[in-house]
Amino acid sequence: MTIFRLKRIASTSIHAAAGAMHWNYDRAELIADGVVHVVGICFGLVAATALIVLAAVYASAFEVAVVSVYVAGLLAMLGLSATYNLWPVSRAKWVLRRFDHSAIYVLIAATYTPFIMALKESYLAIVLLIGVWCAAIGGVVLKLALPGRYDRLAVGLYLALGWSGVMLYDAVVKAVPPLSLWLVVAGGVLYSLGVIFHAWQRLRFQNAIWHGFVLLGAACHYTAILDLIILT
Repeated sequence: MTIFRLKRIASTSIHAAAGAMHWNYDRAELIADGVVHVVGICFGLVAATALIVLAAVYASAFEVAVVSVYVAGLLAMLGLSATYNLWPVSRAKWVLRRFDHSAIYVLIAATYTPFIMALKESYLAIVLLIGVWCAAIGGVVLKLALPGRYDRLAVGLYLALGWSGVMLYDAVVKAVPPLSLWLVVAGGVLYSLGVIFHAWQRLRFQNAIWHGFVLLGAACHYTAILDLIILT
């Protein structure tokens, strides 16, 4: 069975001293992960196009702008994840890893944007939105400037950022339709459960399983935004 090893290519002398990091995926695992990403890209493009078109027809110009922010974040995450994970072993792959992980922060902030903007009269909501985007930008800078240095911290920041919306629970319950609310929670749970498989590196197919959970979580949040902006 062919084993593919990718040595972490250091961008600084500190990384070089830290040694090599390996990805050990056999052919079946790589194919499974590739299928997950291709499915994600295909459905993502169709879903994003449908959401923009529906928003342009049935929503206000402001809501179209808000939806566009979300769609940009979603497609950036899907595209960069597929590019990084399907890219052959090379120096470029290590660079792509930085952008792949950075896109997660962008998606979290972009997903929050439509829901927080639904709370137009809440100053706390605006403060939270600004805080979420500032934290996301900080996470992007961390990933791009110090790749591989604080991966565990980054995972914790992903989860903390993703669940920070509970601070607005009372306001969200009043402003967001019940279906959208339940879909948001379901998506958050799926993302959080997926982290278990992301960390379980000895499990065969763990990368494909992790990305499967990401797609399911993204699908829940997409449907929630569709319900919030278009169907309600």
